[in-house]
Amino acid sequence: MTQGLPIDLKRRNLLIGAAAGVAAGAAGVLLPGSRALASAYPERPITFICPWPVGGTADQSMRALCQVASGILKQSIVVENRAGASGMIGTKALARATPDGYTIGQIPISVTRFAQLGMLQLDPRTELTYLARTSGQTFGIAVPTNSRYKTLQDVVAAAKANPGKVTYAHAGIGGATHVGMEQFALAAGVQFNAIAYKGGAAALQDVLAGQVELLADSSSWAPHVEAGKLRLLATWGEQRASRFKDTPTLKELGYNVVVEAPNGIGAPKGLPPAVEKTLRDAFRAAVASNEFKQVAARLDAPLMYLDGPDYKKYVASVYAQETDLIKRLKLKELLQQS
Repeated sequence: MTQGLPIDLKRRNLLIGAAAGVAAGAAGVLLPGSRALASAYPERPITFICPWPVGGTADQSMRALCQVASGILKQSIVVENRAGASGMIGTKALARATPDGYTIGQIPISVTRFAQLGMLQLDPRTELTYLARTSGQTFGIAVPTNSRYKTLQDVVAAAKANPGKVTYAHAGIGGATHVGMEQFALAAGVQFNAIAYKGGAAALQDVLAGQVELLADSSSWAPHVEAGKLRLLATWGEQRASRFKDTPTLKELGYNVVVEAPNGIGAPKGLPPAVEKTLRDAFRAAVASNEFKQVAARLDAPLMYLDGPDYKKYVASVYAQETDLIKRLKLKELLQQS
């Protein structure tokens, strides 16, 4: 391009080009052949906020997923448990984190409910970055094997005879296990005595100890059912759980209630597009890995993968459904009473 120009003019053009390259590099602007700043991501360990206690099914699922993703990203992912308020303490911490890709975490689908109940001061439809929907959960109602309840019909009969007396343990007010059980109670025309915990692991222990009559949880009960310590009365999916094919669903028993509450991965709003793509690609591969599939099968967590943009649309659709559910179950009143 400079052929035929005087020597001084050639030198002047070269100097201008060099100066522009330095300025563009300082500003983080990509030049042809240069390396994007984001291409080095991640350069240090990533913190993953799990909003549930250590040991629960969601915690186990997220840890397995992070282990696979860390290998893909070639950087460690440190799981940090921030439990409480039915998952909202961890979600608030995630939303307030710096959007640089070094703080990510699980986003419980119950954000769509708690945002409308005033327990989470953000709009989940617009104020979070969604990376992947990963897997669902198998929820169910279980009792100790020495329980007087042999079937779910026994539970319903006892609850009708003694309104508000039959107790059940759940993982937190307004969460999937609480709301699912209250949907069932509404469909059955009964009233239970709900006992709230900070997670499924603690709820499980009190049921095993005989402190509470029923357990409403995702598959924390599974190994104890197989070991003969608990009896599974019903599951909450569209179809029977593959490991527990002898146990009917709520729908089969005549109660039109389905609860899946899929897990998802997200980040604060404002994540750089290149970093977002790197994380979406990593977790897409992690969900598809044999390692994660094996853990998901052990936890009775059916794969329900959606890429970030589709997951965001799903969250918006659930948000609209929750608006009606909150009214039907009078959840605002329940929270005020608690």
